[in-house]
Amino acid sequence: MAQPTHVVFNQYAELADYDLLATDAALQEALQRAGAGHALPALGDYARRLGSAGTYALAELANHHKPVLHRFDSRGRRIDRVEFHPAWDALMALYRGEGLVSMPFDGDRPGRWSAWAAGFYLHGQVEQGTLCPATMTQASIPLLRKEPALWAQLEGRLRSRTHDPRDLPAHDKAGIWLGMGMTEKQGGSDVRANTTVATPVGAGGRGGEYLLRGHKWFFSTPQSDAHLVVARTGEGGPFACFYVPRRLEGGTLNGVHVQRLKDKVGNRSNASGEVEFDGAWGVLMGEEGRGIPTIIEMATYTRLNCVAGSAAILRQATVQAIAYARQRHAFGRALAEQPLMRTVLADLALESEAALALLMRLAEAFEHDDGGTASPADRAWKRVMTPAAKFWVCKRGVELAGEAMEVFGGNGYVQEGVMARLFLESPVNSIWEGSGNVMCLDVLRALSRDPEAAHALLEELAPAAQGEPRIAAALRELQALLAEPAEALEALGRLLVQRLVLLAQACLLRRHAPAAVADAFIATRLGDAGSGRVVGAIDARALGVDAVLSRAFPG
Repeated sequence: MAQPTHVVFNQYAELADYDLLATDAALQEALQRAGAGHALPALGDYARRLGSAGTYALAELANHHKPVLHRFDSRGRRIDRVEFHPAWDALMALYRGEGLVSMPFDGDRPGRWSAWAAGFYLHGQVEQGTLCPATMTQASIPLLRKEPALWAQLEGRLRSRTHDPRDLPAHDKAGIWLGMGMTEKQGGSDVRANTTVATPVGAGGRGGEYLLRGHKWFFSTPQSDAHLVVARTGEGGPFACFYVPRRLEGGTLNGVHVQRLKDKVGNRSNASGEVEFDGAWGVLMGEEGRGIPTIIEMATYTRLNCVAGSAAILRQATVQAIAYARQRHAFGRALAEQPLMRTVLADLALESEAALALLMRLAEAFEHDDGGTASPADRAWKRVMTPAAKFWVCKRGVELAGEAMEVFGGNGYVQEGVMARLFLESPVNSIWEGSGNVMCLDVLRALSRDPEAAHALLEELAPAAQGEPRIAAALRELQALLAEPAEALEALGRLLVQRLVLLAQACLLRRHAPAAVADAFIATRLGDAGSGRVVGAIDARALGVDAVLSRAFPG
């Protein structure tokens, strides 16, 4: 074999074979605060398995060998089977085996939502596509629990820790996955433009049975065992939500025909499809006319997962960038020793920890709300801050994944590495379940429906302003903005939500993070310092860069 004509040196692979939890002080502290210390041993074991080179290799394989749709078998029979690389099933089994799918709804042990958020966040640092069916399945549980007959059939299979990839009716499987069918070609986020029609079986519906005809433009995870689908009950009629299985009880395929799989920018390991309903059998969930509120309840949970997924991207991008910069040399010294690069890395670290703080506070609010112990502030966090956090954290994920890739230079801009996958993956969370403008409108809608929510939020944040004039000023600015007339607020929606999230992050960090992190975040995000800047365009002279970087990733 011919030998290379030059010596390869000063080249370093992206980080693997490390403990994702042991190197994340902020996550460990958040779990202890939330009363989830009991979950640390299991999460620690999971973090070590996720961080292994073998799991990173599975993630690369699952995304390189994207799903393939087989619409027909060799004799022309319709099968609509989605074929995945074995790495996909290995990753799905890894996640499911931790019990994370149903963990938030398993009992009432304090800290269960925070433990779930941590597991999701850790998994998302290595592979994100497998989290789509996990998200949909988890988010369906609160809806299905309101349907006693369906819940009795599905509960054990939804709580299962067994990944069962066999293409069988749901009742014949050890564990099942669910998806969602909401958007159509002509409407997108405007679900009220949907035209899919559900017709009752028999006079007035036989036990809530309907047949669906129409289409869905983005059918999340078409290989799932069932989907929750929005359709009109009659031409131009009110909307309802339906449970639509992939296979009927006898084993035959339901009338859900997969037309093609989407060729997506990222999220390559996961399948998203376009489908036609040709008399697809479904069961009514809830009441006719309540289809959109029903599916929006599901979307509230999936939006939290979007925040967790983007926070995971921010964390992994930051860790990869710091680890690489400590090894790679340029102009006579390591990149991480050069002042301007240190400023960029510190800025990445601040953004990452702020996103995590926001996620973990949201997880606590969801736990208290679902457990019936929610304060007015908890309810405001769930209803107002969830779409606000999705807007901001997901957008920051897109920008900072690109910045972290730039730390690697050309080495980051190749498909073989982790950085390219993070970069290509990042936009999906910002688009999925409502893009930026939709999130801002949802925040405004939540505030208009519950004016006390803003008061409860600000009341919780106010103590952090004591002795910190920059937070106090930001609080006054936000209060003035909230006092604007309703007709003016829509155009100011992005400004309001940005200020709300940055204020919330600053207050959370001041309460929980080391002073070096909190002070640096406040100095670089509030007031004029946070407007119109790029990553690293901050005055680092007064910041504790060493402390920020050593906390972000010990080295």
